[in-house]
Amino acid sequence: MAFSSDLFFAPAHKLAAMLKAREVSSTELVDEFIERIESVNHNLNAVVTLVEERAIEEAGASDKRLAKKGEARALEGLPITIKDSIITAGVRSTWGMKIFEHHVATYDAPTVARLRAAGAIVIAKTNTPEMTLDYDCDNPVFGATNNPWNRDRVPGGSSGGEAVALATGMSPLGMGSDYGGSIRVPSHFCGVVGLKPSWGTIPASGHMSPGVPPPPIAHMATIGPMARYVDDLTLAYNIVRGPHPSAPYTVPSAEAHPERVDVKRIRIGFFTAAGQVPVAREIREATVRAARALEKTGLTVEEVKPPVEDAARLWFEYAMADGGAGLAGIIGDKMHLSRERLRNMVGSAGPGKTAAEYFVISIMRDTWRIALAEFMERYPILILPPFCVNAFPHGATEVDIDGQSFPLFAANWPALIGNCAGLPGAIVPAGRDKAGLPIGVQVMGRAFAEEDVLAVAKVLEQELGGFEPPAL
Repeated sequence: MAFSSDLFFAPAHKLAAMLKAREVSSTELVDEFIERIESVNHNLNAVVTLVEERAIEEAGASDKRLAKKGEARALEGLPITIKDSIITAGVRSTWGMKIFEHHVATYDAPTVARLRAAGAIVIAKTNTPEMTLDYDCDNPVFGATNNPWNRDRVPGGSSGGEAVALATGMSPLGMGSDYGGSIRVPSHFCGVVGLKPSWGTIPASGHMSPGVPPPPIAHMATIGPMARYVDDLTLAYNIVRGPHPSAPYTVPSAEAHPERVDVKRIRIGFFTAAGQVPVAREIREATVRAARALEKTGLTVEEVKPPVEDAARLWFEYAMADGGAGLAGIIGDKMHLSRERLRNMVGSAGPGKTAAEYFVISIMRDTWRIALAEFMERYPILILPPFCVNAFPHGATEVDIDGQSFPLFAANWPALIGNCAGLPGAIVPAGRDKAGLPIGVQVMGRAFAEEDVLAVAKVLEQELGGFEPPAL
């Protein structure tokens, strides 16, 4: 068939169905998406490593399998992209760090292996900030990624390259990771969808491979799918979920079937304020619109005040309990090769805690998690902003919120709630601000309730209009 440019923005599940029906070949699809990357990436720098030769070879093998009778694998022949920090066998995976500029992994992360076992073809790796620890998307290896809605703005971090690739039709499906909003913030900034799963549902091994993450990171970081459509999040989540020997904290979890959920039986709470930093007016208004849209479909929606004021503080104390020693140990004597932003971040961690102090912090965090879980017995789904602002300018260390200036990293409290509590959260596009930048809304659920989160996200996608591509 003649390739239609509309297919660059088609849902991944539709492309997979077309491949199975042999309406398009995998070779054609892979060729066209690689050409798309080469056509639009130069102004955006979302894709940093192209896996062209292997992808074309794998596409040919997929076409042979698709030509045979029998049930095709779920993603047979579908091109996808993977965040640079999630390792892929035989492909450069750098973590955005000069000391790993030429690092080539010898095996796939479990999530990548599962996607490839389902027939997906990795065509490219996407950019990330150095060590995945920033809300910009800049590093000393590949440089900065630009937001496709305004190239003077960041795409968000740390899965910024992945969000841009999806928003601009370079890929139909991707994988990111989320330690402090790293899937949800870029999805919000770029107008795509993303799912941060519950901690423990998806193996996080194979992420940040150059060093073993200390327990605080392992306990709040997840890998998760990113896409343009909620149904594609469900498709990918069901493929990558489940235990793996290399990820001892991962537990068995059920397949998500959001189409079976009676969302009208779910009581929903929404809120737009907590802590000391306000949410920008247009984002607050978008959150309220989302809540009212759910209410109009017959759902019970109430404005609430969940116990989340301490989430950001607890996140930071838990994450930096080692005083940044784990991160500094990975960098070693090569700290001078890192960007000033990362050096400042590692240096601001403060002194490490004793084992006794760490136990106290852990108990405080779990006590808070229990309080939030008890609150969510009444409100199993919470609707809230993803971040306090929209995409900010490159290089910013402060953000403007309705005429007031705040430190950038103080504007992240809406994202840190889910990480600190280990809860699933999805981002759905919710319109644009007066400057034309995308606004997302966050759907957060109880632990292991991905099915409910995806069901409500699907309703919001239908009611708010869903994905729209930027004008390039």
